[in-house]
Amino acid sequence: MVPRTGVTVDICPRDVPIALIGTAGGALALWADAPSQIAVPVALLIVLDIRVRRWRRRT
Repeated sequence: MVPRTGVTVDICPRDVPIALIGTAGGALALWADAPSQIAVPVALLIVLDIRVRRWRRRT
């Protein structure tokens, strides 16, 4: 997927240790009895800091 002109997408890891988040995500998936197709994208959303910004050119 390619962002439109005027949209900036920043993706960077959070400042939390990835091992801690992975353990918590795995425990949550086991506790909620969730399949891996749901648990993995949710864990990525928790681990990554995603920012979407719109900007316009001044004329």
